[in-house]
Amino acid sequence: MFSLFYGLWNYIFSKTEFHVLILGIDKAGKTTLLEKLKTLYSNLEGLPPDRIVPTVGLNIGRIEASNTKLMFWDLGGQVGLRTIWEKYYEEAHAIIYVIDAACPARFEDSKSALEKVLRHEDLQGAPLLILANKQDLPGAVTAEELARYLDLKELDERLYLFEAVSAYDGRGIKDAVDWLMDAMERSRRTETLRIRAGVAAGPMPTVGF
Repeated sequence: MFSLFYGLWNYIFSKTEFHVLILGIDKAGKTTLLEKLKTLYSNLEGLPPDRIVPTVGLNIGRIEASNTKLMFWDLGGQVGLRTIWEKYYEEAHAIIYVIDAACPARFEDSKSALEKVLRHEDLQGAPLLILANKQDLPGAVTAEELARYLDLKELDERLYLFEAVSAYDGRGIKDAVDWLMDAMERSRRTETLRIRAGVAAGPMPTVGF
């Protein structure tokens, strides 16, 4: 009987965990975003922007929002490091792709790297959140302007959103995370990963007395 009640308790109160990739070319603000997420969603203060150095390899961050656990994998964006991105694709529920919206000179590099990500079969159906970052800087383009510039062709089969944010002062980030959690809940990608892990959602267990 104890195991039955424990199973029911675990079913009701356990929190869903999602794995999210934070990708983008170098100096887009990925690690600053991760540290701001920690500040906004946990009791731990993230590193201030002036103490953040370029990522070489991987940074990991965990937060809880509503009844959901999010694990973020922040991967280095230098040209020589982008080859390791695909090692994390298979287990990812979604992608956050960060672009420096105040540096149009690097949009083409950002677009090229993103198109390569979207073509990879291990990320099929993963929701995509594209952040037009650095809205605190003068000259930053809007999310709509960035979407027109990128003119991506590989978005038909996945949930996606362009959102204007500032990883420096936090504007727009909570709205972006709210959308991402909803998108992952609705995504076929999530169901595929649940089935692969052997925890496909099923009917709530019946308790007999």
